[in-house]
This record gives sequence, C-alpha cells and structure tokens, in this order.
Amino acid sequence: MVWFMAALGLVILLFAGDALVKGAVNLALRVGIPALIVSLTIVAFGTSAPEMLISVQAAMAGVPGIAMGNVVGSNTANILLVLGVPALIAVMHTSEHNTRRSYVVMIAASILFIALAFRGVFDWSAALVLLGALLLTLGDMFRQARAHRAKAAADAAEIDELEDLEGVDPEMPWWKIILFLVLGLIGLPLGAEILVDSSTVIARTFGISETVIGLTLVAVGTSMPELATTVMAAIRRQADVALGNVIGSNLFNLLAIIGVAGLVAPIPVDPSLLTFDLWVMLGASILLIPFVFLRQNIGRVWGVVLILLYVAYLLTVLL
Repeated sequence: MVWFMAALGLVILLFAGDALVKGAVNLALRVGIPALIVSLTIVAFGTSAPEMLISVQAAMAGVPGIAMGNVVGSNTANILLVLGVPALIAVMHTSEHNTRRSYVVMIAASILFIALAFRGVFDWSAALVLLGALLLTLGDMFRQARAHRAKAAADAAEIDELEDLEGVDPEMPWWKIILFLVLGLIGLPLGAEILVDSSTVIARTFGISETVIGLTLVAVGTSMPELATTVMAAIRRQADVALGNVIGSNLFNLLAIIGVAGLVAPIPVDPSLLTFDLWVMLGASILLIPFVFLRQNIGRVWGVVLILLYVAYLLTVLL
C-alpha cells in the first residue's frame, strides 16, 4: 500500500505541476506580461514546482534528507539518465547549440552549493546566498535574452518565444486557465505531502536513510517528466536542445529549491553526501565538457556510457 501511495503522490505532483505551468503561462500572457519574462520566470519555477514542494514539505516534516537527496539525485539523474536514454534512440546534435555560458554558471553554482554544504546545514543565511545567486543568474539571462531578441524583428521574436513556451495556448478560455491554476495550487502540496509521508515510511520499513530515498526513488520520480519529454523529442529527432534544458534545470535545482526550503526550516547535510554523492553530481556535470566545449554530439555510445554510470551509481547508493 505504501508503494501505491508513493506512486499516487508522484502522479498527483506531476499532473499538478503541469497544470500550474499551463495556467500560469496563459494567465501571464493574457494580462500582458511579455513571453520573454514568462519563459525566464514562470516556466522555470513552474516546471520545478514538484521538486520544490517536495523539498519544502520534507523540511517541514522533519525529514530534510529527502529534500537534499532530491536535489542532488535529480541533478545526477538529469545528466546521466535524461541525456543517456534518448541518445540510444537518436543522436542529439548538441554541438549546434551554444550552452557554454550557462554551463559555466551551472558549474559555479555546483561549487557554491558544495561549499555551503560543508557548513553542515543549509540555514537561512545559506538559503539567502543561494537565492541571491539565483537572482543574479536570472538577471543575466534576461539581459542575454533581450540582446538576442534585439538582433531580430520584435514581432517575429515574440512569435518564436510564444511558440517555444511550454503550455501556451492563445485560445485557452478563462475558465480553463482558472481551473488549471486551482488544480496546480491544490495538487502540488497534496502530492508532496503524500509522497514525502510514504517515502518516509518506506525508508523506515527497509532501514534505508531518508537521504537515500531522496537520491533514488524521489529523484528518479521527479526526473520522469524531463525524461519522457526528451525521449519523445528524440523519437521526433528534435532532442537537440536537451542539453540546454538539463543545464537550466540543474542550475535552478541548486539555487532555488534548497534556497526556498532552507528559509522554511534548517536542512542539515548528511555526511554521506559530503563524501560521495555531491562529488558524483559534480563529476556528472564535468562529463558534459565534450558536448559543451568540444562540439561533440551525444550519440549511442555516449548514451550507453551515461546509463551504465547511472546504474553503477544507484547500485553503489542502494547496496
């Protein structure tokens, strides 16, 4: 029963997160907020809402290991699993997209996160540091996006941005926008509470730490939407932007999720994270150097390597 409840909580989280993004994006565009702002803020926050609600709920419930494990495990899964599996289906031509700047920022955020972790706890002061770094990053992204847009005709750029936004529907009626918002705002905390409670029971039943549950069950579960999206894009031979999406997601996870959760309650850092998992996360990030700087595509051989590395990591954590 507890496994069913964990799956139910995860399903509610994923559908509620998707509903919130659709509702918030279309509401913002209806009231005149530019697509550029929507893409950099509402979509970024909305797509990470399940992970954020899980971490906040875990901090409030006194199981902070799930919060930390969720962030570290999700970042590792995003690189090794979300990029590895689609590469088995089709070559991802990541060399055609310039992700150098955002990648360097992600590595810097990873180092900052690890340095703060060695304090032993993510309290309000560490949380403010992470959120401050997030604001600086969003400001830099906004400046880059405006500069890029200035090179093209304003109307054409706006149309492209609208087409690229997740969940946008210019014809969506008001009642549906409100329904999506209500479902998202109710479903997210409900799904987070169910998943955190059931994951805690699973951990205690099998004698596994909450951190390990966060690194595995919760992290893989919350990475499923990204994996499914990337797999479908690979089937359509449109997964070339996956690398940039993963870098952006990992950056947001590091700075925003623990930043917000750390303001809710102090999040102590499990010693095992300091000696192993954080370094695996950083090592997985460094593996992206050939794709970011050397203009290599992610082919099937790389896909197999990434997946095998993730399987080895899971076995090491669980056994």
